Amino acid sequence: MKAFSLFIIQILLLAILAHALLSWLVIAGVRNETLLRLYQSVGMMLDPLYRPLRRVIPSVGMLDLTPLAAIILLVVLRELILSLG
Repeated sequence: MKAFSLFIIQILLLAILAHALLSWLVIAGVRNETLLRLYQSVGMMLDPLYRPLRRVIPSVGMLDLTPLAAIILLVVLRELILSLG
C-alpha cells in the first residue's frame, strides 16, 4: 500500500509539472490540436486536486498558485508516508 501511494503521488507531481509546461506553451501561442487536448485532459485529471485548493488560495493577477500549493502538499504527504514506513 505504501509503494502504491508513493507511486500515485509521483504520477500527480509529474502531471502537475506537465500541466504547467503545457500551459506555458498554450500561453505562448502554440496552437497544436494535440497539445491543446493533452493540456485539457491533464487539467481535467488534476481538477479534483486543484478545486479545493482554489477555494482557499486566491489567484495573484494572472498567476495561479494552486499548482505550487498542490506540489507542496504532495511532497509533505510523501515525506509523511516515508517517515511512517
